[in-house]
Amino acid sequence: MLEKLPEFIKEIGGSKTLIVTDEGIRAAGHADRTLSILEKANCEALVFDGVQENPTNHCISNCRDFAREAGVDFLIGLGGGSSMDTAKGCNFLLTNGGEMKDYHGYGKATRPMLPFIAVPTTSGTGSECQSYALVSDDETHVKMACGDAKALAQVALLDPELTASQPKLVASLTGLDALAHAVETAVCIPRNPISNIHSLEAFRLLARSIHSVITGTALPEDRSNMLLGAALAGLAIENSMLGAAHACANPLTAFFDVTHGHAVSLMLPHVIRFNRLDPEVDEIYRSYESFIPSSGAEKIDMADWLDTLKETAGLKSLSEMGIGVADVKRLATGASQQWTGRFNPRPVGLPDFEAIYSNAISDVVGSV
Repeated sequence: MLEKLPEFIKEIGGSKTLIVTDEGIRAAGHADRTLSILEKANCEALVFDGVQENPTNHCISNCRDFAREAGVDFLIGLGGGSSMDTAKGCNFLLTNGGEMKDYHGYGKATRPMLPFIAVPTTSGTGSECQSYALVSDDETHVKMACGDAKALAQVALLDPELTASQPKLVASLTGLDALAHAVETAVCIPRNPISNIHSLEAFRLLARSIHSVITGTALPEDRSNMLLGAALAGLAIENSMLGAAHACANPLTAFFDVTHGHAVSLMLPHVIRFNRLDPEVDEIYRSYESFIPSSGAEKIDMADWLDTLKETAGLKSLSEMGIGVADVKRLATGASQQWTGRFNPRPVGLPDFEAIYSNAISDVVGSV
């Protein structure tokens, strides 16, 4: 599948390509393999491997400077969400100037952008199918969503073989993040017939294979399910939005450096229990629960199932990471300022966020 890259570049039109990736992806051999494929097809290309996790404006500016010096006219994002975000961010700055904060929001790029192909090596963010770049502020580490239709990849190339090199923990966290995308887009306020199609199919594929990923027994079919499921969940986000679980996760990342997929996994079950008090939302959850694999005829509760998945993955709880009751107010205040929270199907204010965090810290199962 990766061998098709030169065909797409020639079809879209590009004379000098920049592969945007990180050192880990290069160490795994994916960047050099991609470079070799392009060079054999007489497609001039070079590699920027300075992508950082949760890229900041500084990281993206470095990529822009590299791209400008090289005189590239085509971009490839190779890796996880950070590589995609850096490639998109570079595209904003290279073609439209300024800093990433100038594009916080949507549709603020006034000039055309370079063609872009997304090649994910993880099954998680779904960034390959989204027009947003998520960029962390250099000082506060608060994430800015910078979106524009011109930033959307012309091609999302999904090659399951590229995901086989993921460490089990990375595969687990990115897979759980993708699952959260499917669940949150299914019930968010802007959900619609288009996003619903993507959310449901994403959940069906991800639910079928997530346990195999977490236990390290994933087969090629599982990797294919996860990669396509993550991409479809990304399309669901692109056509709708997320909710309170992501609003809760971002402060955990900003204040305590909890990996995004880890943070979302800890918060999602408690947000589901909160949302289930809305009968319409509960009905949606029930319809999705029918796609959760089961060895018997017993009813499966989605929140309980997600709790089991994170326990099987061996994820540390908030309390095990030293996050306690004294941190609730700060976390809840941060969550209440996240834009994704306003799309949650049940209104969620500061007291609600405090209760959700308190339940997560004490690992209380009851709804709030």
